[in-house]
Amino acid sequence: MEKYWNAAAEKMSRDEIHELQSKKLKRTLERVYTNVPYYRAKMQQKGILPGDIKTIDDLEYLPFTTKQDLRETYPFGLFAVPMSEVVRIHASSGTTGKQTVVGYTAHDIEIWAECVARALTIAGADNTSMVQVSYGYGLFTGGMGAHYGSERIGASTVPTSSGNTKRQITLLKDFGATHLCCTPSYAIYLGETIRDMGLDISEFKLKGGLFGAEPWTEGMRAELERLLRLDAHDIYGLSEIMGPGVAVDCSQKSGLHVWEDHFVPEIIDPDTEKVLPAKSNGELVFSCLSKEAFPLIRYRTRDVSSLNYDECECGRTHVRMSKPCGRTDDMLIIRGVNVFPSQIEQVLMELGETSPHYMLIVDRDGQLDTLEVQVEISDSHFFDEVRKMESLAAKIRAALQSMLGIAAKVTLVEPKSIERSEGKAKRIIDKRNLY
Repeated sequence: MEKYWNAAAEKMSRDEIHELQSKKLKRTLERVYTNVPYYRAKMQQKGILPGDIKTIDDLEYLPFTTKQDLRETYPFGLFAVPMSEVVRIHASSGTTGKQTVVGYTAHDIEIWAECVARALTIAGADNTSMVQVSYGYGLFTGGMGAHYGSERIGASTVPTSSGNTKRQITLLKDFGATHLCCTPSYAIYLGETIRDMGLDISEFKLKGGLFGAEPWTEGMRAELERLLRLDAHDIYGLSEIMGPGVAVDCSQKSGLHVWEDHFVPEIIDPDTEKVLPAKSNGELVFSCLSKEAFPLIRYRTRDVSSLNYDECECGRTHVRMSKPCGRTDDMLIIRGVNVFPSQIEQVLMELGETSPHYMLIVDRDGQLDTLEVQVEISDSHFFDEVRKMESLAAKIRAALQSMLGIAAKVTLVEPKSIERSEGKAKRIIDKRNLY
């Protein structure tokens, strides 16, 4: 039987969602126009006043917000409340340019906890559960977001943060954790390490988990569930919008429900910036409806996804976004072809003859781009004869050619030779001097 944390909210009719979104959007626009000079200027440039937006259907007339806007207003220029009302600050990892800084009021934290509580309930957690949070704590939103949601449902929360893998495993077993929250790549690493330590996963009490912060395929879900023997759910979020909990996949695992009472998703063509119809692939855009401190309007996530409004068998009415299949800003263009790391992962997982660890190395030979895919072979294949290894490499090469439309060099490497990550997995080394 399907369980809900907040059935009244999760099963609203589409008309009720539309009415609530329209009401919240108008209220949010009044606040940002009055309190955020940067937003007021952007709206004035388009000749728009808050009163011009009558319903959520008028959202497309509003200007977009980008990560560059966040950097230009660093650190607090987009905050819509005085700092005396800001109780929490998080920031991105700042891999390029300045960090993007986000703030939360006490009410914002409540909304965040509510959204993650819904996700944990979907994963089968309740007040009898023990949730081990192995996302990083600190400026990264993952740890604190999962933590507050776990406490909201009354679960026993174990804030291990990331790192110290053997201690993580000891606590998982000794404490009897029923649920795990971390990145999918780290979850697989935990499963591999449990196996390599000679421990019997059946002696653990894991039942479910929420895994996010990086794109992952259905093949990777199957591998994760096999290694840890739990029910794995994808949780989506980004610090600029809230953190983990913006969307989560349900028991049907056919897309992630976006909590539309708090966020409005759109899909746009990244080049024309036009809104695309349902089920079209494009760039995912979010507007915040409930946030007080940092309510972004039409924020371009750079994630590539689609939206499905069809009725879901789980009973939830909120729109489903497809698993992001990549990002418009980490997309590789190789010999004029768009390549996403998730496409490589899909090929490897469908073949099922290697481990799920790989590295893409992009280089340039004269004027020609080259792509090398380093694939870690599994322990069971390590001692195979050379002819079998060559055959496996050829099979992977042909499958990649079919998927991508370009040739790639495939290099099989020893087990555990590709660096493991306790956070987001690093999949790409781009040696080209493109700038």
